[in-house]
Amino acid sequence: MAEGASAPAVPGGVSRSFLRDARGLQRKLVEEYYGELASTDPPRRPVAYMLVGGNLTEILRSFGYDVVFPEIVALNCAIKHQSLENILHAESLGYGLDVCGYVKNDLGLQDLGGKTSFGQIPRPDLLVCSFSGCYVYVKWWEALAESYGAPLFMFDVPYMREETPRKEDIAYLVSQLWELVHLLEKRTGRAFDMDELKRVLAESRRAEDGWVEFLRAGRLRPSPIEAYFESIFYMFPINVLRGTPGAADFYDVVNEEVRARVRDGNYPLPEEKVRVLVEGVPPYTNYRTFWDFFRKWGAVSVVATYPKVGGLFDRGFRHDPSRPFESIAEYSLGAYVNQSWPLRRKIIADYVKEYEVDAVIIHGIKSCRSFTAGQGDLRDWLIHDQGVPTLYIESDHQDPRYFAPAQIKNRMDAFFESLEQRRAVSAAAGAAPG
Repeated sequence: MAEGASAPAVPGGVSRSFLRDARGLQRKLVEEYYGELASTDPPRRPVAYMLVGGNLTEILRSFGYDVVFPEIVALNCAIKHQSLENILHAESLGYGLDVCGYVKNDLGLQDLGGKTSFGQIPRPDLLVCSFSGCYVYVKWWEALAESYGAPLFMFDVPYMREETPRKEDIAYLVSQLWELVHLLEKRTGRAFDMDELKRVLAESRRAEDGWVEFLRAGRLRPSPIEAYFESIFYMFPINVLRGTPGAADFYDVVNEEVRARVRDGNYPLPEEKVRVLVEGVPPYTNYRTFWDFFRKWGAVSVVATYPKVGGLFDRGFRHDPSRPFESIAEYSLGAYVNQSWPLRRKIIADYVKEYEVDAVIIHGIKSCRSFTAGQGDLRDWLIHDQGVPTLYIESDHQDPRYFAPAQIKNRMDAFFESLEQRRAVSAAAGAAPG
């Protein structure tokens, strides 16, 4: 293409220059990270498996561990259309149809050897289960411990019942964090280094500032970001690489690109017609197709809840090097799916106002009860109590057998068409002579 020529459009009307440099950097980070984990020259660092919600990345990093999140491995498999083979293999081992798709992808993948298109997934030296919002986590990590023979540390996180964490909950969690420290000292032969933990926490805080700057760009009109579909690409550093300089540096690149979009008028769509909040886990196996259903109607997600599963940083939380253990405990309590439904409803209602949302799309997941249970009531509450047009649809995050494109498209078309009709009626009523 000649210099200065406009980039050709892709389906849905998105310029190819959108999702350009930062997206390429994200791919590189993923490939390099898993490549280094699989390397045997020099001998690799020890690896801990963890869960995204309420994870203890900073403590593990301070002891020289690398981290693997099977949920993130699973979503990468699904978005690359590689999850079904793993799921079918897990079902052949006896796991039922209603078992979480993340679990089946992970257990099927490891039984097949752990090889993916983005790298070889290493065996764990330690399993750290942060029981934060989902009881399935416990049984999943127990199955991994039995399969790999790796030691299992269970981090029991109380449910978040009030907006302010309870002192007794913080004390309970801090006592468990010290248990983890003693376990890591025993396994590594290294004494705990508080200064190193504080250094790691400072890097985490820097990355969290950058991540929040990106997310809050959705408040602009029009939004220069796609807060659901695009944010998924950019979650890897804040979850997997948090605590490293590379994570914070990544968001510097992302935010510079977002500022350039505003300067150049390079937005997710040529015209932002509908500002949407999306609640729920994406259908990774049909990611692009699902995104196209929004684009057709000029709908841009300006805020979403799923990118917050790794931390509600945009609600004010930051890891604090001056309060290392207490802030890690607060982080674990504050995982999005560890919030009570009244708290989750308040978060969503606040987002609707702050981001000037026109409508809400709730995507329920067949095999994920921690995210989906209560979403039907959420829909009714948004419509009847908050007056926000809301659509509930359902498929699965890992299993393509549950994504019915024609049915989902018809329901979304009808929903967005009704929004257009409502706006037209309202505009006509406003233009009528008094």
